[in-house]
Amino acid sequence: MSREAFMDAALDQARLGLAAGEVPIGAVLVIDDAIVARAYNQPISACDPTAHAEVLVLREAARIVGNYRLTNADVYVTLEPCLMCVGALVHARVRNVIYGAAEPKTGALASTARALETPGLNHRFEVACGVREAEARDLIQEFFREKRRV
Repeated sequence: MSREAFMDAALDQARLGLAAGEVPIGAVLVIDDAIVARAYNQPISACDPTAHAEVLVLREAARIVGNYRLTNADVYVTLEPCLMCVGALVHARVRNVIYGAAEPKTGALASTARALETPGLNHRFEVACGVREAEARDLIQEFFREKRRV
């Protein structure tokens, strides 16, 4: 599958989050060109501030694989990860992170921080951005437009 197809799967997860009243961020974890785990943001419904899509997809994949070290994994996420999620991705030792839209307020890969440039990290991953950017950005904007109307 292509990067766009994997990001489409992450966008599908984000839409599930939107339907559930969550901030619409979705993620999929891919190993050997196959989706191993899928998740969307759930901090509101789970009453858990750590229940971001990236953290949930790592937890599910680690459970399935039987190891928290996901060294041959690529994570596709619709929005640039926050600092907490970048930390989890580093600890999971993923290979690549591909995100859709930048997050100008909390994005920790390029927008507000460059977390991977922190000295002393025991792992770094490759980053790509802009895959299905418009669709990812539109979902987030739709969510917050609706919130402001209520």
